[in-house]
Amino acid sequence: MSAAPRPRAQRRRDTEYRLAHDVDVWVATASPDGAPYLVPLSFDWDGEALLLSTPANSPTGRNLAATRTVRLGLGLTRDVTMIDGEVEVLEIDALPQEVGDRFAARTGFDPRTLSTPYRWFRVVPRRIQAWREENELADRELMRDGRWLV
Repeated sequence: MSAAPRPRAQRRRDTEYRLAHDVDVWVATASPDGAPYLVPLSFDWDGEALLLSTPANSPTGRNLAATRTVRLGLGLTRDVTMIDGEVEVLEIDALPQEVGDRFAARTGFDPRTLSTPYRWFRVVPRRIQAWREENELADRELMRDGRWLV
């Protein structure tokens, strides 16, 4: 027996908590010809966007740079937040030092120190959905066109 569905306002609070406290997210991309690719990456959330970093020449790095779109999966399969976002591609030295330092402190990983060329990928959410069980599917959309609905 599943729990009663959460109101959408509670799901938004739960989503914002997860963005502020989780460290890793599933990153789904596709190449320009449609080949899918899925990897887990660490992230930092600044209240407006998720900051990711991966090698510039990795499949994920190439896909993000080429398509400028991504789907992120945060949480467990029975308590998931799906985020569709627009991607801004930044060279590794393009961010202010304190932003890179915050990412490194939060994730335990500093791509600025590696010899492999990395890039930053700033993901601005355009659509956010969150649900646990089937009884939350009907009201799963929390953000549309970059605006919170609740």
